[in-house]
Amino acid sequence: MKIKDQICNNIKDSLKKMNFEEINFIVEKPNNLDNGDYSSNVGMELAKILKKNPYDLSLSIVDNLDKIDEIDHIEVVRPGFINFYLKNSFFLNKINDVISLNENYGKCSVGNNEKINIEYVSANPTGILHVGTARGAAYGDNLSRIYKFAGFNPTREYYINDGGNQINNLGLSIKVRYENLCGINSELPADGYYGEEIIEIAKSIYNEYQKNKINEDITFFTEIGVNKLMKKIKTDLKNFRVEFDVWTSEKTIRESGKIEACLDKLEKMGNIYQLDGAKWLKTSKYGDEKDRVIVKSDNTYTYLVPDIAYHLEKINRGYDRLIDVLGADHHGYQGRLKAAIEALGYDKERLEIKLLQMVKLIRDGKEIKMSKRTGKTVTISELIEEVGVDAARYFFASRSLDTQMNFDITLATKKSNDNPIYYIEYAHARICSILKNTSDLIEVDKYETITSNYAIDLIKKVLEFEDIVESSALKQMPHLIANYVYELATAFHSYYSHEKVISDDIKYTSERINLIKSTKITIKNALNLIGVEAFEEM
Repeated sequence: MKIKDQICNNIKDSLKKMNFEEINFIVEKPNNLDNGDYSSNVGMELAKILKKNPYDLSLSIVDNLDKIDEIDHIEVVRPGFINFYLKNSFFLNKINDVISLNENYGKCSVGNNEKINIEYVSANPTGILHVGTARGAAYGDNLSRIYKFAGFNPTREYYINDGGNQINNLGLSIKVRYENLCGINSELPADGYYGEEIIEIAKSIYNEYQKNKINEDITFFTEIGVNKLMKKIKTDLKNFRVEFDVWTSEKTIRESGKIEACLDKLEKMGNIYQLDGAKWLKTSKYGDEKDRVIVKSDNTYTYLVPDIAYHLEKINRGYDRLIDVLGADHHGYQGRLKAAIEALGYDKERLEIKLLQMVKLIRDGKEIKMSKRTGKTVTISELIEEVGVDAARYFFASRSLDTQMNFDITLATKKSNDNPIYYIEYAHARICSILKNTSDLIEVDKYETITSNYAIDLIKKVLEFEDIVESSALKQMPHLIANYVYELATAFHSYYSHEKVISDDIKYTSERINLIKSTKITIKNALNLIGVEAFEEM
C-alpha cells in the first residue's frame, strides 16, 4: 500500500475513534517542502461540521493516530493543517525498487484496462500538415502513451476525410493544374486549393502520362491526390514520432451503408423530422442550441451526418470512451455531436472533445506568420527541420492544451540551460557519462552515507513520478509530465553541483551511483511519455 493511502486510512481510523465518519478530506503533497511530505486538511473539514477551532481538532486527530513506522514526525500548523514528515530512510530504501523496475518504473493500473479511442490530427488530405496540427498531434500521441503507461487500453485513430465536397474540390484543383500543364487555360474555382503541393501532384501526373489524361473525370485526380497527400501526411507524422493504430476512411463509411443505418436508427427513435423539404435532427432536445439539418432538400447529407455515423461505428467497436482532439474552430461543433450521440441512445458524456488553442511561432521576439519556403503557414516538416523533433515535442507538451501558445523558436534552438529541453537532456547525458566511468561498485542493501538535503530532495523528486503519471492520466494533462521532468532535472543539477558522486569510498560511491541511476531511469521514462528522446551523449 502506498504511504499516502496508509496516511489516509490512519486518519480515517482516528476519526472513528472520535466517533466521526464519512468526512471528505484530502491528503496531498504540499507545494512547499517545508510543509512536509504530505499534508491534510481534515481538521478544517471537520471544523466546518462541528463549528469548532480547526487547529484544536487537528491536534485531537493527531493524538488518535496510530504509529506508522515510515513517519518521522507530524506537525499541526494553523489554521489546522496536519503535516506529515517521512523518514529519509523511507525514500532512500526505494532507490533499488526504481532500478529494478527500470523502464517499467512509474507504471500503474489506475486505468483498469478501460478501452478508450483517441482520435487526433484527422486533417483533411487536401494539403500539408501545419504547426497548429502539430500541437494536436503531440497531445493525442502523448495522451495515448500516458494512458497505456497508466493501465488504460487506448486506441490511436486517424479519421481520413476523403469524402464530401472538399475532396471533390481537391480533384478539381489538381485537374485544373494538370490542364494548365497541358496548355489548357483552366482556372481554379474560388474554393479550390492553391497550395504548392497541388501543383507538384499535377506535375507528377503530367510527367507520367503527358497529355493522355485530359479526358479523365475528377475521380482519377482525386484518388491520386488523396493517396499522395496521405502518404506525405503519414511521413510527416512518423518523423514527428506520432503513430496510429487505426486509419478510418470517411469514403469507406459512406460506401458501407453505415450512414443509412445510423439515420434509420435515429428515425426509429423519433429524433428526425421533416421541414421545408429537408430532414432535421432533434439535437436541441439533447442540449444543443438548435436542431440541425442532416439531409438537405436536394437529398444530400450535411457534413455532420458522416461524423455521427463514424462515432456510432466507434461505439459499436466497444470503446468505453471516445476522445476527439479538435481545433478551436470546432467549439460550436461539440454540442451538436454530443447531442447526436445521446439521440442515438448513448450517454453523451461518453464522448469527450478536447479543443486545442492557437499556436504562434516567435523568432527573436517577433511572430512568424508565413513559411519562408511557401509563403503560407509553417508546416510540421519545416518546424522539425529548424528546431528538431525533441524540442518541438517538448515545447508542445509543456503547455496545457486549452491555452494559447507562443512557440519560441529562438529558445528552442539554443544549446544552453535557458532551453528547457536542452537542460533536461543534458542532465540525462551527464548521468550517462558518469555511469560509463564507474567500476568496482558494490551491491547496496542499506543506504547509510546519503544525508545531504540535495540528495534527499533528488530522490523525493524521483519518487513523485508515480503520482505524476497517475495524475497526468486522470486529468488528461501531458504537460504535468513535461513540467515534472524539468523539475527533476533541476533537482539533479542542484545535487550534482553541491555533492561529488565518485570517491575512493566504494560504499559512498555505490550509493550515489544508484541514486543518479534511478534519476536517469526516471528522466528517460518521463521523456518517453511525451515523445522525446533521452540522449546519452551531447
